[in-house]
Amino acid sequence: MHEWMTFFFATATGFVAAGLAGSLYRLVTNKPASFQIWGGTLIGQVAAIFTLVFAGPNVILRNALRAQVFEHRPPAWLLLSFFIAMMWSCLSGIFLLSLFLVP
Repeated sequence: MHEWMTFFFATATGFVAAGLAGSLYRLVTNKPASFQIWGGTLIGQVAAIFTLVFAGPNVILRNALRAQVFEHRPPAWLLLSFFIAMMWSCLSGIFLLSLFLVP
């Protein structure tokens, strides 16, 4: 039971980090985070990649929900996208928790 609680806590931490990173990116650039890195300065491109490392699950789920509504993709597409976003969130959550909880 302890392993499942750790998994869910890390996943929730990753989802929260993805939401915060995506919202912060949208606040700064006035456009939603996406996997397309627009041409700009080198510092801007590095910042966009660093942001996408944590905002990736947010981007995946947003794109999957839009594809479900507008393109009428099968429900299995949404489920697979959710599974990928959940695994990504778990890994980023483990990384963040290891940074903040280990002295």
